[in-house]
Amino acid sequence: MKTFYIWSIASILFSISCTANNKSNAKLLFNNNDNHLIQTIKTDPNTRNIQVALLLDTSNSMDGLIDQAKAQLWEIVNELSYAKCGHHSIQLEIALYEYGNDGLSSQEGFIRQVLPFSNDLDEISKELFALTTNGGNEYCGKVINTSINQLNWKKSNDHLKLIFIAGNEPFTQGPVNYKDAATDAVEKDISINTIFCGNFRQGVDTRWKDGADMTRGEYTAIDHNRATVHIATPYDDIILDLNHKLNDTYIYYGSNGAQKRSTQVAQDSNARAYSEANAVSRAVSKSSGFYKNKSWDLIDAAEDESFEVEEVAKDNLPKELKEKSKTELKQYIAKKSKDRKEIQQKIQELNKKRITYLKNNRKKNDSNLETALLNAIKKQGKEKSFSWEE
Repeated sequence: MKTFYIWSIASILFSISCTANNKSNAKLLFNNNDNHLIQTIKTDPNTRNIQVALLLDTSNSMDGLIDQAKAQLWEIVNELSYAKCGHHSIQLEIALYEYGNDGLSSQEGFIRQVLPFSNDLDEISKELFALTTNGGNEYCGKVINTSINQLNWKKSNDHLKLIFIAGNEPFTQGPVNYKDAATDAVEKDISINTIFCGNFRQGVDTRWKDGADMTRGEYTAIDHNRATVHIATPYDDIILDLNHKLNDTYIYYGSNGAQKRSTQVAQDSNARAYSEANAVSRAVSKSSGFYKNKSWDLIDAAEDESFEVEEVAKDNLPKELKEKSKTELKQYIAKKSKDRKEIQQKIQELNKKRITYLKNNRKKNDSNLETALLNAIKKQGKEKSFSWEE
């Protein structure tokens, strides 16, 4: 079976605030190489970042692990959204790499950066669901080293910077010694967390534990072929109905607005394809502070005091808004903003009841991707004054 490297979480995807009113100073950059709209966040001394890089092996043997990532993404995001760090606001960034696939360039070590650090949750979900498996060579040290050098890691040690890599081949394979990669990680205050897909002892013998120990990271062994169990709750149907109403509050703008709005709907469908409960988890994520779409949604964009709705080209608005005056458009945005906050609040209140129901009906399961990620993040986060609501 082949190796699989997984996430270093941090900018894929999302800007979340400990406080509901967090506003970020964002500049939009367009990456012409892969057609991804990337939102970069100006460093704020009052902000603490959780940066996670996920390194996923897309060789043939890793279908089960990738399925777990798809099925558990939204529950992971939801749990992270409860993070606190004193009076600081919190931003979540996730980056995604795939490696070990015959379709990838051999000159690059069979490694591809799928997404740089991002807070665009829809884009992260889209790329995750697009991953396919194939045979290949899996080089742990190489993919770790690549993610360390390519990604825009925060320089301050106040931020939580994590790499997650998963697989089941020896950790020693490839042209880059994992010990050298670990040394580079320590210099940048990045923890490497290793997830071995198989027997715990075998992972120790093939150096997966050593790779984590060198950077004070966590080593975990999981059953990557175990199917994710989704539990239905009495609150699911109501939350899904509210999600439909929530979608109606989004007003796209800009040259990519309509496309990004379609991506939002498509990721709702991807979540529901796994199960209704997974779709509920995504709806909860969309009600959290992590889910922001300032690059294409007028409601989120208008939260930034520097944003001028008058500067938005009429041709880049939905048909029903093209003829509205500036005053009418502002009034429309204010109304939709009020509706959204009310809907999100209702979802959050229902989710509290949902969480209680799940705790009372879920069997303890320590052998999956979600548990491995969250346990490591919370343990290492506490060392930097992050805390989570219990």
